[in-house]
Amino acid sequence: MKHFFILFSLFVTLAIPANAIELQAPQAYMVDLETGVVLLDKNAEQPMAPSSMLKIMTAYLVFERLKSGDTKLDDLLNVSKKAWQTEGSRMFVNVDSQVNLEDLLKGVIVQSGNDACVVLAEALSGTEDAFAEEMTRKSHEMGAKNTTFLNSTGLPAEGQLTTAKDLALIAERTIRDFPEQYAKYYPLQEFTYNKIKQANRNPLFNKNIGADGMKTGHTDAGGYGIVASAKQGTRRIIAVVNGLPSAKDREQDAVALLNWGFNYFKNYKIFGKGDVVDVVDVWGGTEKTVPLVSSQDIIMTLPRNQRKDLQVKVSYDTPLAAPLKAGDQVGIIEITVPTKGVQTVPLYVGKEVDRAWFHQRIANSISYLLFGKHKS
Repeated sequence: MKHFFILFSLFVTLAIPANAIELQAPQAYMVDLETGVVLLDKNAEQPMAPSSMLKIMTAYLVFERLKSGDTKLDDLLNVSKKAWQTEGSRMFVNVDSQVNLEDLLKGVIVQSGNDACVVLAEALSGTEDAFAEEMTRKSHEMGAKNTTFLNSTGLPAEGQLTTAKDLALIAERTIRDFPEQYAKYYPLQEFTYNKIKQANRNPLFNKNIGADGMKTGHTDAGGYGIVASAKQGTRRIIAVVNGLPSAKDREQDAVALLNWGFNYFKNYKIFGKGDVVDVVDVWGGTEKTVPLVSSQDIIMTLPRNQRKDLQVKVSYDTPLAAPLKAGDQVGIIEITVPTKGVQTVPLYVGKEVDRAWFHQRIANSISYLLFGKHKS
């Protein structure tokens, strides 16, 4: 017999009013990393200059090389004349000197040093052009296919383009692929090199919103932008804004967007991985019943002020026939969100149940036929 029931209803719709938040930025994007739900998309796939925000990919490739063992934090890298002469924000390395890789990494992330980027690019790929090609190739492998990098710094270059969505994806991959490195370097608020102390250019650290990274950017053509990551409790949100006329406007938009993301939305945990969803009868088993469990965490990001349209249903056959193995799929959990369609999650047997001896199976069968339940 097919068993089907509605466990409960919650409110859910992600149809956000157009005036829910006003942003000056011409491009903006925000995603909840716990659930993957996009909270805001404003021209997020519109091509734009990446400026120094591309340095998150520069750092990503360095993290990859460190993980593979191709290079080490204490490796000494040569400073070429090209690197030393690179314009814009600088770490102030000296020409023909050697700098250890970890200091260069801090110079990129904290000080936004263009000179540090070129030193790393030349050391790891031979030339900055070759490093930029690797950056582009890796971004496309991640799914950031609307991105083309032409240098390691973000300095203006014709044809160097990305999108707010692509930058958010690269930021997400950095956090997921290199959590220890992210936690070690991106929250640093200052770094001193060559007796010159520079503060991190991220303006969000002291805004009490859980910000712990990632990278600002600015060019005359592209305006001011930021890729920002913030964590409150178990929730982490990545937000990108770009194209703003001033650093103050960038800060205001980023703070407003992150506050809105954390305050307007909430993550609702429907089931955790392994949670018992129901207990069902077993036919012909050594156990009379068996628990059915969720195969994964089921967490939904919903606006806090709505509570009626999300439905959670469970469907399975009952009774279940022994033998049963833990992990056997016997049904589904079905989550319906009006604006997102239907998501299904497998429903698994929670414990092993062997077949009963012949005489016990006969007794149970008779009990089921007569009373619809097992013989006690």
